[in-house]
Amino acid sequence: MRLSIFSRLALGSLAIVLVMAGVNLYALLHLRQLTALSTQLVSYHYPAIEGAKRLVSSLYAQLRNEKKYMAIRNGEFVTYFREESDEFRRSLGTLQDGEMSGQAKDLLDDVDRLQHTYRRGFLEVVDQLEGPSALVPAGYEPRREDLVDRITTDLQSYIRIHEAKVSTGVGDSRVSSARAEAVIQQLILLAFFLGVVFAGVASYSILRPLRRLQTHIQKIGQGKFGTTVDVDAPSDLAELVETVNWMGKKLQELDDMKAEFIAHVSHELRTPMASIQEGTQLLLDQIPGPLTRDQQETVRIMAESSRRLIHLISSLLDLSKMEAGMMEYRIVVTDLRVIAEASVDKLRLLAEAKHVQILTEAPDGRIPVFADGGRMEQVLDNLLSNAVKFSPQGGVVHLRMQPDDKAGLLRVSVADTGPGIAPEDLPHLFERFYQGRRPAGSGLAGSGLGLALAKKVVEAHSGKIWVESELGKGTTVHLRLPAAGRA
Repeated sequence: MRLSIFSRLALGSLAIVLVMAGVNLYALLHLRQLTALSTQLVSYHYPAIEGAKRLVSSLYAQLRNEKKYMAIRNGEFVTYFREESDEFRRSLGTLQDGEMSGQAKDLLDDVDRLQHTYRRGFLEVVDQLEGPSALVPAGYEPRREDLVDRITTDLQSYIRIHEAKVSTGVGDSRVSSARAEAVIQQLILLAFFLGVVFAGVASYSILRPLRRLQTHIQKIGQGKFGTTVDVDAPSDLAELVETVNWMGKKLQELDDMKAEFIAHVSHELRTPMASIQEGTQLLLDQIPGPLTRDQQETVRIMAESSRRLIHLISSLLDLSKMEAGMMEYRIVVTDLRVIAEASVDKLRLLAEAKHVQILTEAPDGRIPVFADGGRMEQVLDNLLSNAVKFSPQGGVVHLRMQPDDKAGLLRVSVADTGPGIAPEDLPHLFERFYQGRRPAGSGLAGSGLGLALAKKVVEAHSGKIWVESELGKGTTVHLRLPAAGRA
């Protein structure tokens, strides 16, 4: 059973979502543990430590007020002592109410008892010292120092208990965080691995059929309708593949009908066009009678137009024969230098009219190739004609022929100094009737058959043809033909 693209995407995405959900759930549980620990530290341990420190400060404040009273016997210091003592007991009561540890609670109870003893003893001494000559009872100060030391010791022990719990909690939190981080990293790596695996599966099972289909559609766009594509694709792509194959079949049928129609019409037009050309030539030769200057110019235009039309009809017929496999080639050892000179001579007048130079670069002597001389001359005629036509006034056309004896090849190139060809036009130059983008008003008309015909002829000679061009710097057409070896 073939899964659809949606099903494959859904299953792969679901797997990744489940793994990521597991990562998030684990992280959430760990975060809750850390939150509970932080809450305990903030709401319990840290307030307890700060409260105990305030009690120590309050105890020493009571001691200072007591000593001041003993020194100058001023009742205000007793009042300050009472206020500080009351605040001490209120803070102590708050700590006792919130304390959950038995050991810490015992320490606070001991502090409560000792501070109460210290307060009561001081106030009793205050009552005994009302007379100006009264003396502090013997042994009071050692008892007071002992009580203060014991209270301070209990409070410090209380603080150390809570600090130990904070340290333990932080240590446990670090260990737990490290463990959770390792687990989360492993889960993330697992999710990444699943993502890579899913991408690979998607690339193979979805993108690969799509790319093959894209390549087939590009071939159809280039006029290759006869082939079909067989792709093992998902169920919802299979229908698209069948539709594309059906479209290619129908386009092939239309192309065959068009080719047959063009061949038939071209054949039917050739005879009357030949008659028209002969008639206009007789008129130009003034065989029927003399013509005025205007009449001669009109007949000359008619003759040139009929010549161009006959050339177009011949190209259409030749191209139709080539595509049908009916073109016959007489491939023998041929001197390409002679063919090139003949093509250059044909275009000499057109080049001189535009002040374009045609420069030929070739080694001395014969340049033998295996070729049908007439067809290769037709190729060079088209290439040189295009080069001259697209070259500006005063431009230069280079025809280069370079044998490669080691490879057994002959390399030929025709370069012009024209406006160049846009990169988006290069892949379509050898398609029938394709003429590319030309500047408005350039007057560069053509049929779009020359390069298509040249490609068919060169490939029939087991050669290769391609174009290199850059906007504003001209165009070069390259040929590679099998050489016959130089004597």
